[in-house]
Amino acid sequence: MKKMNVVRLCGLLVLTMVFGNLFAQSGVTGLNTATSTLKTYVDPATNIALVIGGIVGIVGGIRVYSKWNSGDQDINKELMGWGGSCLFLVLSSLIVKAFFGL
Repeated sequence: MKKMNVVRLCGLLVLTMVFGNLFAQSGVTGLNTATSTLKTYVDPATNIALVIGGIVGIVGGIRVYSKWNSGDQDINKELMGWGGSCLFLVLSSLIVKAFFGL
């Protein structure tokens, strides 16, 4: 019983190696395909990051404005937090575009 399982496992491994090599691409074409596919995703992803940054900026501006009008004296910390997050989202999208050469 145990020997039969070992024989089946070895046969399955041999078939996997044989058929896996038949369907494999060369390394260069695979890398070129991956590069072109990633480049098609960069523009939509950076646009989404910019939109999220704009929404975060609007929400942060409203929160800082409401705290400022309510008389809260500690709005500097809130302003720096929201401003820093918007700046990060904008700069990260620009860095990603520069990284991929777009």
